Amino acid sequence: MASGRWVDGVRPYVERAPLAALALGVSSAFPLTMINATLSSRLAEAGIEKKSVTAFALVILAYNFKWLWAWIVEGVKIPVLHHLGQRVSWLFVVAALVCVAAVGLGLSDPTVSLAQTALAAIALGVAGATFDIVIDAYRIELLEPRQLGVGAGMSQYGWRIGSALVASLSLVVATRAGWSVAYMVSCAFALPAVLTAIIMGEPARHHEITAKRSTEGLVRAVVGPFAEFFRRQGAGIILLFILVHKIGDTLANLTFRLLFNDLGFSKDEIALYDVGVGFWALLIGVFVGGVIYARLGMKRSVIISLILMAVSNLSFAGLAALGHSNWGMAGAIGFENFSSGIGGVTVVAYFSALTDLRFTAAQYALISAAASIVGRILSGTTAGALVERFGYVDFYLLTTVVALPGVVLFWWMARSGLVDRSMGSAGVEGEGDARTASAGQ
Repeated sequence: MASGRWVDGVRPYVERAPLAALALGVSSAFPLTMINATLSSRLAEAGIEKKSVTAFALVILAYNFKWLWAWIVEGVKIPVLHHLGQRVSWLFVVAALVCVAAVGLGLSDPTVSLAQTALAAIALGVAGATFDIVIDAYRIELLEPRQLGVGAGMSQYGWRIGSALVASLSLVVATRAGWSVAYMVSCAFALPAVLTAIIMGEPARHHEITAKRSTEGLVRAVVGPFAEFFRRQGAGIILLFILVHKIGDTLANLTFRLLFNDLGFSKDEIALYDVGVGFWALLIGVFVGGVIYARLGMKRSVIISLILMAVSNLSFAGLAALGHSNWGMAGAIGFENFSSGIGGVTVVAYFSALTDLRFTAAQYALISAAASIVGRILSGTTAGALVERFGYVDFYLLTTVVALPGVVLFWWMARSGLVDRSMGSAGVEGEGDARTASAGQ
């Protein structure tokens, strides 16, 4: 009987919508990987000074500020293509823009004009962030509420697969045919999302925004997503949870490599345990996260993941106290990535469920940006200073304490019924089941 229940937990992974989320994740990884890993390798190979190479990391800020233009994806209809549907038409157009931007970056020569390469990278960053806006909205609207956890897990699998394939393939092609050809070939990774849109079509759960006048439509597109969210009961508390839930985890993650170096781990040991063990532990955690979300429901699975992510910081306090220990490092890294995999599924599923189907693109862009920006600001400005002041053991104990308010806050939200009362239509069964008519019908 128990075996049958676990089979029921696994079965959702092979349904059409979660498989679509896998393909969407592969395409989502393509632009960001070409900016991060691939561009860094190219600039280093070209002999660009290190400070200029690291400055290119600022390009990914587009992903933090994508909510500023997400309303365009929500409210503007693509001429001619709109009869295919709002999400599908935008996905086709932005996929093409991402490929054009990638080819433009490939054709630029950093040794001739670093400024031109920077502009091309910014263009790819903006196009890639917009691709994420469309893909996230499309994924959420394809998935039924019961599939949000599995869908989030499949999306993460897709992203990991896509990132690894893009990074490795681009290096292999660049070695044999040059960077320009490598960037052109990488555009093939936009195809999984395009093919998914062709096969799946416009999401049945998507509600189009219509307006009698263009001015009214513009105001509603810009203001509507935010107004709808903040009209909900307890919206301020929900936003507070989004902002603080990952601060402890982000603070700790930034210092792991510093800890390993200070404990005297070799590069081979770091590669084996941090990259090797961590990668597989994350994949297992993602799978387990989807299963417990399907079996235990959203509230209990989110609570479990928040507790695990908080407790995982204690394992690094133990490693810091233990010193150079391969088994200690494997255990700490394994537990951390396993917990992060579960949390990445359950928390992303919860954030997806918060969106209103009329404003999925704009609201998820805002939520995902808010979920990361505070942790990044604090970790970037305080993590190193805190380690120097308290030492590693006390620092990781502190990050565990810092993570507890998020756990307690969500527990209270679940206990008081606020989680249920504040849910968006994307997280409610039966919402948007009928396909809306496309424009012109």
